Amino acid sequence: MLDYDVLKLVWWGLVAVLLIGFAVMDGFDLGVAILLPWVGRTDEERRVAINVVGPTWEGNQVWLVLGGGAVFAAWPLVYAAGFSMFYLALILTLCALFLRPVGFDYRSKVNDPRWRSFWDWGLFIGGLVPSVIFGVAIGNLFVGLPFRFDETLRVSYQGGLLEQLNPFGLYCGIVSALMLAMHGGALLLLRADVVVAQRARKAVIGLALALSVLFILGGVWLMKMDGWVLMTHDTFNTALTPLQKSVRIVPGGWLLNYTTWSWLWCVPVLALVMLLLTALGAWRGRHWSTFLASCTAITTIIATAGLSLFPFLLPSRSDPTSSLTLWDACSSHKTLWIMLLVVIIFLPIVLAYTSWVYRVLRGHVTIEKIREETHTVY
Repeated sequence: MLDYDVLKLVWWGLVAVLLIGFAVMDGFDLGVAILLPWVGRTDEERRVAINVVGPTWEGNQVWLVLGGGAVFAAWPLVYAAGFSMFYLALILTLCALFLRPVGFDYRSKVNDPRWRSFWDWGLFIGGLVPSVIFGVAIGNLFVGLPFRFDETLRVSYQGGLLEQLNPFGLYCGIVSALMLAMHGGALLLLRADVVVAQRARKAVIGLALALSVLFILGGVWLMKMDGWVLMTHDTFNTALTPLQKSVRIVPGGWLLNYTTWSWLWCVPVLALVMLLLTALGAWRGRHWSTFLASCTAITTIIATAGLSLFPFLLPSRSDPTSSLTLWDACSSHKTLWIMLLVVIIFLPIVLAYTSWVYRVLRGHVTIEKIREETHTVY
C-alpha cells in the first residue's frame, strides 16, 4: 500500500484528470449547443450540428458522474461543504442540464418551426448556463468562500448566490463559456457539413484569439489578487483535520507556486500557445490540428488553475485556517487505497468503450445524411 501522503497527491491528480476529461469530452457537447444559433441558419444545418454530438453526448456525461463520485469518495469534506455553498448554483445547473436530453430527443419529433426553435434555444441554455456556472465556481475558489469550521468540524456558510457572482467569478464564467464554445466549434470543424464547418471555423478563430487575451488578463489579475498560502501543517502522512494548520492571505499568493517551482510556468505558456495554434489551425483549415490544439488548450488552462490553487481545494475567506486542502480534506488511508484500485480497474474500461464508440460513430455528418435518415437521426 502506498504511503498516505502519496495517496493524497495521487488522488489530487486523479480528480484533476477526471474533471479535465469532463471538460474535454463533454465540453464540446456544451460548446456545440452554445454555437447552435450561429452555426445553423436552417433547420437542416442545425440538425447537422446536433447530430455531430447527439449519438455520444450521454456517454460523455459519465465523466461528470465520475468526477462528482471521485470528489465524494476522496474528499468528503469538500463534497459536503462545497455542494452546500454552491447549492443554488448546482440546482440551476441541473435545471439547465435537464433541457439537454429532452431537447435532443423531442426536438425533431414534431415538424413545426416554432417547436423546433423552442428546443434549439433550450439546448442553447442547456449548454451556456452550466458552462458559465462551472467557471463561476472555479473563480470563487480564487476569491475565497465565506465558510468556517467550529471545534467540532461543523461547517457554517454566510454567503449566497448573488455574492458568488463577483467580478472575478463572472470573468471565469465568461472564460469557461468561450473556452467550451471554441472546443465545440473545433469539433464541428472536424465533423460537420461544409457550410456548418465554415461558420464554426470563423467562430473558433475569434474565440481562440479572445481567450488568448482573456487568459493573459487573468494572469495579470491574479498577480494583484490576494492568495492563500499554507504556512505550517502537521505531517502530511497522517489523518488531519482542517484546523491543524496555519494559513495566511498574502498579495499575489496564488502565483507563489510558480515562484517556488519555476518549471510550472511551462503550463500556462503552453496553454497560451495552444490557444494561438487553435486559431491558426482553424484559419488554415487544419481540422485535426485545430481539434487537438483545442483539447490541449483546455487541459492546460484547467491545469494552470489547479496548480495555482495547489494545495488548496476550498479556500475560506471567513477563516483562512478552515480552508480545505488536499492534505486535510481527504478520506482515510484505506479508503483512498481501495478507491485507487477501483480506478485502476474501471478507468481503462471507460477509456476503451469510449474509444470504441467514437470509432464506430466516426465520419462527417452532412445535410444529405440528415435528409436520407430524417426519421432516425436527431
